[in-house]
Amino acid sequence: MRCSKEEALKDVKMFVLDMDGTFYLDDSLIDGAMDFVHKVEETGRKFIFFTNNASRIASFYKEKLARMGLEMEEKDIVTAGDVTIEYLKSFYPGKKVYLNGTPLLEQSFLDAGIQLVKEDPDVVIQSFDKTLTYEKLERICNFIRAGVPFIATHLDTNCPTKDGFIPDCGAMCDLITSSTGVRPKFLGKPCKETLDMVLKITGCSKDEIAFVGDRIYTDVATGVSNGAKGFLVLTGEADMQTVAESDVEPTCIYDSLYEMSKYL
Repeated sequence: MRCSKEEALKDVKMFVLDMDGTFYLDDSLIDGAMDFVHKVEETGRKFIFFTNNASRIASFYKEKLARMGLEMEEKDIVTAGDVTIEYLKSFYPGKKVYLNGTPLLEQSFLDAGIQLVKEDPDVVIQSFDKTLTYEKLERICNFIRAGVPFIATHLDTNCPTKDGFIPDCGAMCDLITSSTGVRPKFLGKPCKETLDMVLKITGCSKDEIAFVGDRIYTDVATGVSNGAKGFLVLTGEADMQTVAESDVEPTCIYDSLYEMSKYL
């Protein structure tokens, strides 16, 4: 049974906010998003951003948010790409990595000391890649068929834009899985590795954290499946029909961040 809208927020000290479809859509703030930020700050709470969109990096999002009127530190903007980098450092230290990702993501891997290769990798990564080509798909599928471990930065099927949805990492992985018969190890939201990274970054405990977003199977599930809270906002992908069909039960549902701010 879901909490009341006011009760659900009672013990939350840290909001982990999704971006696309939750805080903004393309280059426009969603109505009332800044009201939420101001109310969080007024009530002594804190927030960070976490996006599964690994096609970009923290510096890009910092500049984008600044253009919308919100100044953020890069350390308070985390992506599924960051989780993937930490995972590689922990489980594949010093190993050779083949990555299907954008140039920005590739550079972030290189800056973190990850060795990227085109041939003979120890592990392969698929991300949300707007530079994806048939050659890239052929290459990663051949590596996977040869037994190389297959990892994906996140499982989102679609990415919201002002013109509708476009294929995201999960859809690209479905194509690869259909060809190879191999499913990837997914990272990002809703995986435990994401909560672990947030706990490390914020210093908060699970019961003080709420993941907030427009997708049940990523944003909400990260919280409710890993011992934290998961709040759904109806400004992006999910609607009440999605809620009815989902096995994941949100801690609470709000029309928007603006509505949530009224209960803080």
